[in-house]
Amino acid sequence: MTTVIFGLFLVLQSAGLPAGKWIDLTHSFSEKTIYWPTAERFELEVVSREVTDKGYFYAANNFRSAEHGGTHLDAPNHFAEGRYTTDQIPLERLIGGAVVIDVTDRVQADRDYRVRVADFERFEAAHGRIPGGAIVLVRTGHSRHWPDPEKYLGTAKRGDAALPELHFPGLHPNLARWLVSERSIKAIGLDTPSLDYGQSQDFETHQILFKENIPAFENVAHLDQLPATGAFVIALPMKIAEGSGGPLRIVALIPE
Repeated sequence: MTTVIFGLFLVLQSAGLPAGKWIDLTHSFSEKTIYWPTAERFELEVVSREVTDKGYFYAANNFRSAEHGGTHLDAPNHFAEGRYTTDQIPLERLIGGAVVIDVTDRVQADRDYRVRVADFERFEAAHGRIPGGAIVLVRTGHSRHWPDPEKYLGTAKRGDAALPELHFPGLHPNLARWLVSERSIKAIGLDTPSLDYGQSQDFETHQILFKENIPAFENVAHLDQLPATGAFVIALPMKIAEGSGGPLRIVALIPE
């Protein structure tokens, strides 16, 4: 993946991408990675980490996990039949200029806060209208709890018993409707486990956005290091054929 990103960087640089600082917005995958309570967690099996009988060191591992966990992509077909699968999402929907909507003050007062149209209107009053084709990232501040599942999810339980105890912020369905009817965005991401808040029963925000083929990024890290406007984002998932999502390496460039 590093080689891919470097190669892409050289292409973008030759096309006039400015110099700047790169920020990794990805949580590392390990046994501590947080997954949905009913999903299979990340597991790394060591195949080799030793010097071979021929005298050279050789390391190799096997890994397994669910698609949806850690910093990951939600493909539109996750909640909308017939929409983009992970491998079908055009690259231009995953790469582009970003805006960061900061609602940390709202979330501090309400763990179950659902981000509203008014939050976006307040952003636009300060920074101008969200450009067409922007990647929208919502900073709730919830990533400060990573990787403690009880603080991050609201419970350390696993399986169906955990679901009624999930408490974390998300996006209000009315905001999703506003985004698809009043703005034109490439993708949306946030620093929580789900687009919908923890107590959602119908995942309506997912349904609304995914019906319009808008991909999403969940469990995004380090949004506090990005400016409200001006960052350039590259979000490349594992290209899983017919996938509903997948592990995501997402990075941002802050121009000098």
